[in-house]
Amino acid sequence: MHVLLVCTGNICRSPTAERLLRAAAAQHGWDVTASSAGTRAVVGGEVEPTAAQVLTELGGDPSGFAARQLTPALVDEADLVLTMSTRHRGSVLEARPTALRRTFTLREAALLVPEEVTDEPVAVQLARHRRGGTARELDVPDPIGRGRRHFEEAGALVRDALDALAPLWPRAAAG
Repeated sequence: MHVLLVCTGNICRSPTAERLLRAAAAQHGWDVTASSAGTRAVVGGEVEPTAAQVLTELGGDPSGFAARQLTPALVDEADLVLTMSTRHRGSVLEARPTALRRTFTLREAALLVPEEVTDEPVAVQLARHRRGGTARELDVPDPIGRGRRHFEEAGALVRDALDALAPLWPRAAAG
């Protein structure tokens, strides 16, 4: 299963989510790959320095990262698209309206995890539930240009949402 994570510049929130999901997948044996992109990407940029520190403290590795621009092709390649805000979700759907049933904000997806997990695709399980909520409930606020505390808060929101989604990730085949 491939997850695309989306934010604005692709140098803070979405790379944090991408790298934390990759680390968790490796640790837990999930059959999940992750990549990220930005709606207004700082193409080729590294993870923002404070975000990189917070990411490392949370157990992710920022090395070798290069920001990239969101494209319809990247959306098409993903089984699940998780955005950092409702605005980003709108940008994804503007680029690819057919991705509606597999595009959620990260925090929205965390709120939609069913009590009983099935073998169905993650996007199908999430889409069964009524969507809704305010931007305050569904968004990971952008810490760019703000103090370290804001980066830590964004990192914690990302980590907590990914933790909530953990029961849904498919396990890698034994062998």
